[in-house]
Amino acid sequence: MRRLAGCRRALLAGLLCSWLLAACTPPAPVAGDDATPGTPVASRIITLSPHLAELVFAAGAGDRLVAAVAFSDYPPAVRELPQVGDAFRVDYEAVMALQPDLLLAWTSGNPPETLERLRRLGLRVVALEPADLADIGRQLVRIGELAGTQPRAVAAAARYQARLDALTARAAAAVPLSAFLQLSERPYYTVTDRHFLGQGLQLCGGRNIFGALPGLTAIVSVESILDAAPEVIIASDMHAAGPGPLAGWQAWPVLPAVRAGNLFMVDADLLARPGPRLLDGIEAICAQLDAARTRLQAGGG
Repeated sequence: MRRLAGCRRALLAGLLCSWLLAACTPPAPVAGDDATPGTPVASRIITLSPHLAELVFAAGAGDRLVAAVAFSDYPPAVRELPQVGDAFRVDYEAVMALQPDLLLAWTSGNPPETLERLRRLGLRVVALEPADLADIGRQLVRIGELAGTQPRAVAAAARYQARLDALTARAAAAVPLSAFLQLSERPYYTVTDRHFLGQGLQLCGGRNIFGALPGLTAIVSVESILDAAPEVIIASDMHAAGPGPLAGWQAWPVLPAVRAGNLFMVDADLLARPGPRLLDGIEAICAQLDAARTRLQAGGG
């Protein structure tokens, strides 16, 4: 039973890392995206990643979504839709039976051969990829253009950008704190400053101890974390087993983050998907860094 539980935990951790961190280098542009002006608006959309289903609803096109993939669970209405596989394996027969006029794909998350096969079947595929936090608003607008819901999509994008601007302004004068963003503990998986989560940490006044590493993501050793001596550790680990993903740090009381009690958790569901709810997760990180500053100023470090 322990071995089975470990396998399940590894699978869930892998899925989380795949949603968040599908590529460790910036994705190459995907050829064949249909962006021709004057193309008829889509009325039967299938999304090939959970975060894209969220974006479709946020852009006011939820009534045009006819299917999604596994783990698409937000908003709740998505759970009622048929599933056509997952982000990595698509049921082509199920897709064709639904007669979609648009498939929204994830550039770095869906295998290129999958997207190419879908195009060879005569399907219209548009692949999207967020390079930074502002791209989420731009993608809302793009989906609105594709689905003919521009007014709602533009309004949603404006609300998102206003929240992003407010967060940026609030944290602009914050005292920087060195921080480790822990996305899994076995192995320790994190992001660099080039990843949108790394950008969110910076926005909150966090100085990512691994921000300068190449690529978007990194597997790091406990020794490298100890050497960097972060003042804050923020974990986001889906369905962590046992005492929790932060418990192991208690064995290292010399770490400034442990000594000051600056060990925090953020709901993985808020950080795992690049959609409007990501700002909820970033707001939580900002609040935790504010609490950490208070503790350090009070002499907790």
